[in-house]
Amino acid sequence: MKDFGARTNLVVVLLTLTTMLGCSALNASQPTAQQQQKAPATASGEATLNPRSISFGNVPLGKTQTQTATLSNPGIGTLTITHAAISGQGFALNGPSLPLVLKAKQTATIGVSFTPTARGTSSGAISLLGTTRIRFGRKGHRRRGNESPTDVTLTTISSSIKIPVSGTGLGSGQLAISPAILALGKVRIGASMTHSATLINSGSSRVTVKQATVTGRGFRMSGLSFPLILSPGQNKSFSITFTPQLAGAASGSVAVTSDAPDSVVSVAVSAVAVGSGTLVSNPSSLSFGSVQVGKTQTLSAGLTNSGTASVTISQASVSGIGFRFSGLSLPLTLAPGQGAAFSVTFTPQSDGSASGAVSFATDASTGGLIVPLVATGAAAAESSLSSTPSSVGFGNVQLGTPKTVSGTLTNSGSASITIAQAKVIGTGFAVGGLNLPATLASGQSRAFNVTFTPQSGGSASGSLSIVSDASNATLTIPLSANTATIGALSTSDSSLDFSSVPVGSTNTLSETLSNTGGSSVTVTQANVIGTGFKVTGLSLPMTLSPGQSFTFGTVFAPVTGGSATGSISVASDASNSTLTISMVGTATVAGQLALSPATLNFGNVTVGQSKSMTASLAATGSSITITGASMSTSEFTVSGLSLPVTLAAGKNVSFTVNFKPQSSGAAAASASFTSNASNSSVQQSLTGSGTPAAQHTVALSWSPSSSSSVVGYNVYRGVTTGGPYSQVTSMNTDTTYTDSSVQAGQTYFYVTTAVDSVGKESAFSNQTQAVIPTP
Repeated sequence: MKDFGARTNLVVVLLTLTTMLGCSALNASQPTAQQQQKAPATASGEATLNPRSISFGNVPLGKTQTQTATLSNPGIGTLTITHAAISGQGFALNGPSLPLVLKAKQTATIGVSFTPTARGTSSGAISLLGTTRIRFGRKGHRRRGNESPTDVTLTTISSSIKIPVSGTGLGSGQLAISPAILALGKVRIGASMTHSATLINSGSSRVTVKQATVTGRGFRMSGLSFPLILSPGQNKSFSITFTPQLAGAASGSVAVTSDAPDSVVSVAVSAVAVGSGTLVSNPSSLSFGSVQVGKTQTLSAGLTNSGTASVTISQASVSGIGFRFSGLSLPLTLAPGQGAAFSVTFTPQSDGSASGAVSFATDASTGGLIVPLVATGAAAAESSLSSTPSSVGFGNVQLGTPKTVSGTLTNSGSASITIAQAKVIGTGFAVGGLNLPATLASGQSRAFNVTFTPQSGGSASGSLSIVSDASNATLTIPLSANTATIGALSTSDSSLDFSSVPVGSTNTLSETLSNTGGSSVTVTQANVIGTGFKVTGLSLPMTLSPGQSFTFGTVFAPVTGGSATGSISVASDASNSTLTISMVGTATVAGQLALSPATLNFGNVTVGQSKSMTASLAATGSSITITGASMSTSEFTVSGLSLPVTLAAGKNVSFTVNFKPQSSGAAAASASFTSNASNSSVQQSLTGSGTPAAQHTVALSWSPSSSSSVVGYNVYRGVTTGGPYSQVTSMNTDTTYTDSSVQAGQTYFYVTTAVDSVGKESAFSNQTQAVIPTP
């Protein structure tokens, strides 16, 4: 039998099986009616073909699609199929080879193909005819092993199987919309419902979709852009959204225009807009936080009908230990947009977490509403109220001008505290910022402020008393202040020392004026006395509020050498109307740079080696800044001098000059140093002589080989012990060798090999070491 195994692109659908049963005698002794009647049900010829119908779906013209079906013999007899045929245009039956014999419980595979020759739907049927042969013993039972053949009856049952087949032939590009109807169902007004659909090219050539439109109030389409090209078998999804504004049924259609033979395809869209009541709670849950055992806390919430139809609240119940519901008279009907308030009270019976819920039974579209409740019962504990700061000081306050200081009250205990009163004692003091009564949970704080408005000069004192149910029932906060006196002017420095300043240079020092009194001060003049001194950054007249400061500059710019003195007289309306600032400074002449020694002779230095000598630079007269150092030849270099460097008068700095000759013979150069001294550049003579470096050689000798075949030796050299080695000479017939290519300061390692007449070398000899001296 031909094997029709699994194939690709199979469409599996629910099949229908029709079985026709009959009986005929196959031997001379036909069973009696009684024997036939008593034959067991399992002996019938129940041949089955699965699937029970075959649909090939859409198949392009000229293409072939193949599916398989399974023929089964579930009975106890032997099934023989003698006829197999298929009807319908384009359908073909691939096998089976007839006659097909299936023993009990056996199966066989039958292939079916569809090759459409014309557009449109084709249908047909597979017909199988055969017989089932069943053997029975006496009295209609199957023969047992010890029964004689004369007791056996053979029964033949005719079987007829017929299952439908169908398929659709597709020609050129063919556009379809799936599903064929878009029904979005009921949608609440103000909400949206979206349904997906698919454009399918079920033809054999590509289709260009030009446009797609949707009609009907409240419908809109998304997900497509044009032009849209669909290859054969390709599809594209899009969405239809319904957003109703008015109640009632709504309908429309989606029309798609393309270059397919059916240029316009359309599907109907429909929906029903419904109004509904929706009950919401604000807030959606209630959290009581921590409540002390034996105390009660009440929270309120509101119910609102946010829908478009009335909502009736028929029942409200509360769950959870310690929670109690109040505030609604039920049943209660809320029109759209209408609301009602309710309250929940929590009275903990023990410490620990507690939870519950308020459940509302309603006829809203969303059904009932549940408002969760959470709380924590706190064991009774000591409570304490504290203040930061513990006392409030206002310092100096100008007469008639209020000054406010802030503070914080904190519940530092483990139980909540209720503040009932805040009382102030003392003239000119007032408390604000507390909205009483106020409850502070454990660890919670509340800000307050105290204002002092002096009525007369001098000091003032008072107190703020906070009355609460804390363990310290009355918290007393001391208050103090001073009424500011008349403005007073002070300076940051009453004497300014400019130290040494070179003639022609300047030195600037900062000075600060401050109003340390209790009223404003106006500075009207700042008179400078003394040659070379002046004031900058001070614009007069200038007013300083109490506590305000102003910084300006004082300058010393000498024009002649020697000591100088001066002063600044500051005039104002402060209590100290004249304030004097003294000034001193010393004018210095330009500094001189000295170089020692003036000449450095390095003598003889081996070429490639280096010799260093030290020298120093000194400042005289005044400080000097050295900015540069250079050498006239590269054989001389300077080190140990980090530039720029500033030398105070009388100070010096050392440096090093290095001589490294590059060739033999005398060398001469000069070192130049630049600075801001009056002698801005000084030079130093440098001499020396380069002498040739010493030459070194390594003399090697070894014992001759005892072999008569040895004709010479090779010498190898390495720079690390054990190699690697490099050959330094061609074959040497002597047992000595002088290596003249060594360098001073290097260590070398040598080995030799013996070479016979055919050029074969021996293994390396023992290693010897040579250390080359420096230089």
